[in-house]
Amino acid sequence: MHMKKYLLKCLHRLQKGPGYTYKELLVWYCDNTNTHGPKRIICEGPKKKAVWFLLTLLFTALVCWQWGIFIRTYLSWEVSVSLSVGFKTMDFPAVTICNASPFKYSKVKHLLKDLDELMEAVLERILAPELSHANATRTLNSSIWNHTPLVLIDERNPHHPVVLDLFGDNHNGLTNNSASEKICNAHGCKMAMRLCSLNGTQCTFRNFTSATQAVTEWYSLQATNIFAQVPQQELVEMSYPGEQMILACLFGAEPCNYRNFTSIFYPHYGNCYIFNWGMTEKALPSANPGTEFGLKLILDIGQEDYVPFLASTAGVRLMLHEQRSYPFIRDEGIYAMSGTETSIGVLVDKLQRMGEPYSPCTVNGSEVPVQNFYSDYNTTYSIQACLRSCFQDHMIRSCKCGHYLYPLPYGEKYCNNRDFPDWAHCYSDLQMSVAQRETCIGMCKESCNDTQYKMTISMADWPSEASEDWIFHVLSQERDQSTNITLSRKGIVKLNIYFQEFNYRTIEESAANNLVWLLSNLGGQFGFWMGGSVLCLIEFGEIIIDFVWITIIKLVALAKSLRQRRAQASYSGPPPTVAELVEAHTNFGFQPDTAPRSPNTRPYPSEQALPIPGTPPPNYDSLRLQPLDVIESDSEGDAI
Repeated sequence: MHMKKYLLKCLHRLQKGPGYTYKELLVWYCDNTNTHGPKRIICEGPKKKAVWFLLTLLFTALVCWQWGIFIRTYLSWEVSVSLSVGFKTMDFPAVTICNASPFKYSKVKHLLKDLDELMEAVLERILAPELSHANATRTLNSSIWNHTPLVLIDERNPHHPVVLDLFGDNHNGLTNNSASEKICNAHGCKMAMRLCSLNGTQCTFRNFTSATQAVTEWYSLQATNIFAQVPQQELVEMSYPGEQMILACLFGAEPCNYRNFTSIFYPHYGNCYIFNWGMTEKALPSANPGTEFGLKLILDIGQEDYVPFLASTAGVRLMLHEQRSYPFIRDEGIYAMSGTETSIGVLVDKLQRMGEPYSPCTVNGSEVPVQNFYSDYNTTYSIQACLRSCFQDHMIRSCKCGHYLYPLPYGEKYCNNRDFPDWAHCYSDLQMSVAQRETCIGMCKESCNDTQYKMTISMADWPSEASEDWIFHVLSQERDQSTNITLSRKGIVKLNIYFQEFNYRTIEESAANNLVWLLSNLGGQFGFWMGGSVLCLIEFGEIIIDFVWITIIKLVALAKSLRQRRAQASYSGPPPTVAELVEAHTNFGFQPDTAPRSPNTRPYPSEQALPIPGTPPPNYDSLRLQPLDVIESDSEGDAI
């Protein structure tokens, strides 16, 4: 009801028209505003008016310039970082341990037989090319080699490089292979891996500076192709079991064993074991800082059963991380060397980012446009999981298959030479693609809350020569129930993981420029240059509304006047009289009115025509409007 009355008032105001002009409104504003400059413009003489007008205009421009700087600074969403130190009892971190070798060689030897023989031939060809040609009597699996061979590239003549296959003829046909091999040495040739697609019609070369790197990468690529075709459950059985790897465990004063660890399969390292992951049980707190209140482990890595060409590093890979987070141990882990006692002191850093729009981070990854392929583990979001899921997604789209090292979405297959012969070439191009990396980095976000564990590492030989004999006897008897020593220094690793202190650091982001900062700076500049306040801005807003209202009223009045002019322009002369209107409808011929009949209209009786009137209609000239002088002249003529 109130809205209807208000609209009616607005309509009446529009019909009435503007009550005052722009000039009157501007003068009224200058005379009544609390801002200092405009009053002087209308109150002083002509010269002072000009001076005050220029000063007011100058200071207004300065205020707008300063306001623009402050608003732009505020909208840049800058942050300031504060560091605070706290002290409290903390939960012990999750600890993930893996063997450097993913599988036992005794269990995967039958899968790698052809590949190992080919690898031995490659090494013989590299180390003693003439002797290897003389002794080349064994049969090799050429399908593995022909798919992705290693080649030598002779670049002594940069304008005429020669590509030499280790077991075949040169591929460019420019020179004789045997002659080139005699003069090609380590300084003149470099090794590369040839990756081809489309039945060998499109090839690229991945170059290496050392033959060691070349054969290691080549073997790893071929082993990936083999393991990708084996079910994961079988791969788990081929890796190191927890009861053989974890010999002793002690957390604080409480004993533990391999059953207190959660097992996951990590493609790079096989079976990995996580202590205090917090998936099914509450996280364990640390009673006190110091070595005696941490985690103590004795591990057997079984180095004598390492895969010779796949694992060139011996030791334990370990990582400290938060509970319920997936351990990307290959990227964030560290090695502990065999035959040593490694002590790791831990300090905790907690990172707290503000989030949008200040920091491009996410709380749980729900707004990240990348499907998390690690969701089956029920772990929290991390940028590493996002980046690897993004790469796997690009791999599936580009190569039509997924890489063995990353989780696979439902319905897809891992890449292998049998089903996807071009996958190695596609994977190499995608791995070296800068556009792909930038796309994934742009789509993935950091986690807003993160905990980092800073480690201080020290090592010492363990066991010592004096205690080696009895320690190995006891450990062998406990694990294998054997009176003989079944362990060696090459396979034993001892770990001590503990909090150095309960002090933790919190690195927290806060807004460098908040709304209070913005308003105080805007008000300070406005008050300093023009002596104004918030009320002055309200007055200015009021006059802007009045200007708009006057403009609307004027536009409505202009439209109304234009409409009236168009209506008057449609009539060229004076309006017709009543007699002219009647005369236009008079029947001078006394003709009967004929009207079309419908089929259902009844005719007149005996088809009698319509009656004809006997007296013509009168002429109503007296109704015509005539000037007074004409009427008088007519009356005088009648009198005469």
